[in-house]
Amino acid sequence: MAISAAPGAEGATGSPAEPTSAAVGISSLDASRSAQVPTGDPDALYRDRESLASATRAVELWSARLAANRADFESAWKLARARYWLGTNGLPEAERKAALEQGVTDGRTAAALEPERPEGHFWMAANMGALAESFGLRQGIRFRGPIRDALETVLALDPAYLHGSADRALGRWYFRVPGLFGGSDRRSEEHLRKAITYNPQSVITRFFLAETLLELGRRDEARREAQAALDAPLDPDWTPEDRRFKQQAEALLKQLAR
Repeated sequence: MAISAAPGAEGATGSPAEPTSAAVGISSLDASRSAQVPTGDPDALYRDRESLASATRAVELWSARLAANRADFESAWKLARARYWLGTNGLPEAERKAALEQGVTDGRTAAALEPERPEGHFWMAANMGALAESFGLRQGIRFRGPIRDALETVLALDPAYLHGSADRALGRWYFRVPGLFGGSDRRSEEHLRKAITYNPQSVITRFFLAETLLELGRRDEARREAQAALDAPLDPDWTPEDRRFKQQAEALLKQLAR
């Protein structure tokens, strides 16, 4: 049950050893691109996260900072965010589950350090959501309630966090969870429309709303929302995620044209 963590993107996720670029087979092009990024600046490295070398180096740096100072809230939540990326996009399939599980731990650490801040709660939920989406029924059952609780905590603390991403993620939660366990397409639509009030240009929210509307049998509205996702500009902070969802919006439009 990926919940789309980025303000315009998707959201999901132990302590495995951090992968090195050699271990995961970084291409020469990837390595060349990463060489242009400051290797001691994890924020700059994360911005270059489409390079696996950059993303894994950012994780190494934030991990070292957190190990040196267990009260480092910023490193904890940024680790959870980076592991979410690695567990949903960056790593080979066999390594993703461990990254997401560690992301849950990092998010939980951040939430415990600063319970009145939204970051830890949100990224913990994002990693949980990806685990629930990608790793079987047992993970879905295990995390179903904690995901919703964490996102509702974010709404209580700061509903505008990441342009309404908690509402978007809850909209996805209600869409993905079976009705027998609390899911509801109607409530999914409500949360997604609330998220759009914070960011009408969100590629991911528009795409998720299109899928919910299609499930509700409202094909024309679904088509409009999918087109809106395709037409929306890329968010400079979330370009990698937006590109992926634009591809899904294009596929949905082709499906709706049949």
